Amino acid sequence: MYSVAQIADMLGVSKETLRRWDNSGKLPSLRNPMNNYRFYDKEQLRQFEELHFIFDDTQRPDITAAYPYQSIELFAGAGGLAIGLERAGLDTVLLNELDKNACDTLKANRPQWNVQCGDIAQLDFTPYLDQIDVLTGGFPCQAFSYAGKKMGFEDARGTLFYEFARAVKETRPKLFMAENVRGLLNHDDGKTLANIRSVIDELGYTLLEPHLMKAIFYRVPQKRERLLLVGIRNDLVGLAEFHWPRPYQKVYTLKDALKAGELFPCDVPASAGQGYPAKKAAIMAQVPPGGYWRDLPEDLQKIYMQKSYFLSGGKTGMARRMHWDEPCLTLTCAPAQKQTERCHPEETRPFTVREYARIQTFPDDWQFMGALTSQYKQIGNAVPANMAYELGLSVVDFLNRLCATGKATPAGAPEQQEVPFA
Repeated sequence: MYSVAQIADMLGVSKETLRRWDNSGKLPSLRNPMNNYRFYDKEQLRQFEELHFIFDDTQRPDITAAYPYQSIELFAGAGGLAIGLERAGLDTVLLNELDKNACDTLKANRPQWNVQCGDIAQLDFTPYLDQIDVLTGGFPCQAFSYAGKKMGFEDARGTLFYEFARAVKETRPKLFMAENVRGLLNHDDGKTLANIRSVIDELGYTLLEPHLMKAIFYRVPQKRERLLLVGIRNDLVGLAEFHWPRPYQKVYTLKDALKAGELFPCDVPASAGQGYPAKKAAIMAQVPPGGYWRDLPEDLQKIYMQKSYFLSGGKTGMARRMHWDEPCLTLTCAPAQKQTERCHPEETRPFTVREYARIQTFPDDWQFMGALTSQYKQIGNAVPANMAYELGLSVVDFLNRLCATGKATPAGAPEQQEVPFA
């Protein structure tokens, strides 16, 4: 059985849409006789192609790196992606990050990593030519359209995507993987993605169809979406197939993140965290679990929202309290800001740093450096570690298959060495 909230998250629709489907008969809900709550039976979901994975009971493949594949990560942040790739079996030989606090975080947790802190434009990647298997990173999405002309590599200068592309050109990895926001799909009416595709083509890589990943399907208790771009070097296309991570059948909730259970062996450790001013706390205390500003008495709505009360739009992120039995909303860089509040389901306060980290599936021993505001920012910007692990397994699986053909050798391996397919 699935709750209304679970199905809304899985299908990416609102609860209001589900109510309309209920009334129209497209997806009629069932009623729990004990509490009259609405729910859905698993068999009702066969009509949705995007949910067919919940009926796939085949055993998940055991993917182990056949060789310590070499990787470089750009825009590494606090290490969410790097943690997952490391667990999957990738050996990161260089990480680059501009933010000093994030660099300190990487160095404190992995002293053996080669962390290059500074402007990526100042880095020379040519010493790694043909010495790495995969290049990864989440370049920020900057607008660069070129009206009337197909953009080339040089036209992308001045953007951080250009620096990512330059690293690809100077290293020639077998595969690259970039993550970005969902909005990149339609940014500037699709021109930005079209120009990215043209640059990648010029560099000699084939871009797979961009893939949108919902974190809730990959053991992450958070409603987060990321767009993944994977490119394969043209001379290797067709030798092995890249398989996107297979979704899990279970959706985890905030309770799974903060309490002992399947995701973590103990309750979330105590840590520092931001608080609310007294006036704000008094109002937030009246927001029910899962609720937001519209659940307040009307007089408090007007006091809290001020001029925004009279403006159109849902403003659903304001005065928002999370619910134990639902995945958390996408974490932001500042959990106490009025537009992006993430209030604890029981206590009237923002999440602490360790609670934030748990929701992003960082391990409890991963420490964050810098001021409190910087720690929140580092965590909020990260790729969830569990989702990164699944992506890492997909990369390792591709490299295993590729090297098993005998037509590609892992970076750093002797040419004559045979690499078994795991």
